[in-house]
Amino acid sequence: MQNTFNTLDLSIFLLYIVGIAAYGFYVYKSKQKAQMTTQDYFLAEGSLTWWAIGASMIASNISAEQFIGMSGNGFQVGVAVAAYEWLAAITLIVVAVFFMPIYLKQKIYTMPQFLEQRYNATLSLIMSIFWLFLYVLVNLTSILYLGALAISNLVGGGESFHLIMVALAVFAVIITLGGMKVVGYTDVIQVAVLIVGGLATTYLALTLVSERFGLGHDAVAGFNAMMSDAGDHFHLMFEKPTADTPQVEINKYLMLPGIAMYAAGQWIVNLNYWGCNQYITQRALGADLKTARTGILFAGMLKLLMPVIVMLPGIAAYVLHKNGGLQGEMAPGGNFNADNAYSAILTFLPNGLKGLSLAALTAAIVASLAGKANSISTIFTLDIYKRYLKPEADEKQLVWIGRLTVMAATVMAIGLTWKDLLGIGGEGGFTYIQKYTGFISPGIVAVFVLGMFWKRTTAQAAIAGMLAGFVLSVFFNNYAVSVFGPETILYSAFPNGHGSYEIPFLICMGLSFAFTAALMIGMSLLGPVINPKALHLDRSLFRVSPSIMTLIVITLLMITALYVKFW
Repeated sequence: MQNTFNTLDLSIFLLYIVGIAAYGFYVYKSKQKAQMTTQDYFLAEGSLTWWAIGASMIASNISAEQFIGMSGNGFQVGVAVAAYEWLAAITLIVVAVFFMPIYLKQKIYTMPQFLEQRYNATLSLIMSIFWLFLYVLVNLTSILYLGALAISNLVGGGESFHLIMVALAVFAVIITLGGMKVVGYTDVIQVAVLIVGGLATTYLALTLVSERFGLGHDAVAGFNAMMSDAGDHFHLMFEKPTADTPQVEINKYLMLPGIAMYAAGQWIVNLNYWGCNQYITQRALGADLKTARTGILFAGMLKLLMPVIVMLPGIAAYVLHKNGGLQGEMAPGGNFNADNAYSAILTFLPNGLKGLSLAALTAAIVASLAGKANSISTIFTLDIYKRYLKPEADEKQLVWIGRLTVMAATVMAIGLTWKDLLGIGGEGGFTYIQKYTGFISPGIVAVFVLGMFWKRTTAQAAIAGMLAGFVLSVFFNNYAVSVFGPETILYSAFPNGHGSYEIPFLICMGLSFAFTAALMIGMSLLGPVINPKALHLDRSLFRVSPSIMTLIVITLLMITALYVKFW
């Protein structure tokens, strides 16, 4: 039976709001100094603990596009979409062991600073401007749009969309203005609420399935019933389509192209997001190496849990819908949409838990908004304002510029989202983010990886690689089939159900990276054997302590078990 949002739900939700605000104010006052420096404001002066770093990374990562988008993908393709989360855990091991020691050795605040140290100021400026546009026009706007849409659907009333959007933005700004200390420590509470509320929703979804099959109110029985009734939704690998493959199965392969994606775009997407992204790495840049590594690996372990929260409800909705349930909830107004899966489950939450789930969803949205706004502020203040506009600015001025940047970026995002000027709703927020960040991922990963680990890489090659990565991504995604046909030695394209052929997106990312890296290597071979700005790295930099190695082994064993179970 569906339950309406009532006074108990509102009370629990308001308790979350007041609790976060009070804790944020406590953190701000208890760690307040007479004069806040840029290191205090942007990096928390190294005061974040390992658990705060890990929790903050996950809070910034999980937002409405995961709750809504990944649940929708769970409805469509099942457990295979968990590859994004489980491979992220492996990527975080790579970042902790190899990337973070280099960043900390270079004593950087931002990713553009690293590019300037390794290459030149031109590349740094180009990427500073590019990242600012990407974070505001793609990430901030889509999080705000999807978040407001999800909450307005949950509380019942599309007319409240704009009010909710402004409220989310204001709440996030208040948290962000306190600096990274407030963002980092409030994120711990946000993650706790997110996990508790998310698990409550998953538990309800599984019990709804068990009741549908006459098995009582039993979550374990519900999970077993799901595996039995929808066995095709519990496989990580999709086989390459043939001429006889139904279109619905081809669509799954286009989204997640089987084992081929593990040698291609999955690594590019993950390395760009977790290793070369200001939004994520900033949490660890102010810590010592052991604390940073432990926090990153803690985030990796939390990633293993995320599919339970954001994917299983989608599979449960699929099973219920397949067996005659959720017909109206999955097609409000008569228009079916797989992205309605999560909100469809939420409508059946008992009063009290509905308020907790709203708090969990809000926590994910606000934490992501705050983290993104803080990164925008950091890049603009340190890489553009201080570097080019006012080099003589003192610490107090820079902190205030950082705060003004937060407010300006948020107002801009509200303006663009008010009437959906960017068309986020037209193609889906999750698709919108993947599309526009995916185009630049191959170039960024090639520039960072070759810059770190190959001393011959030149600045000219890096600039060419950044541009080539984007051009090649656009080409393989949009034009390669029309130029070379659907089948070549490099790729196989498949009918997309819209009258044309399409190369799987993750395969396009792998091809773009391979050609970009080859171009950069070729250009760099024309330069000196050791570039004057090459990094000189000692192997001891990458040694890990026994405790870190223990965390790595546990993570890899858990991932191995998951792949053995669901291959």
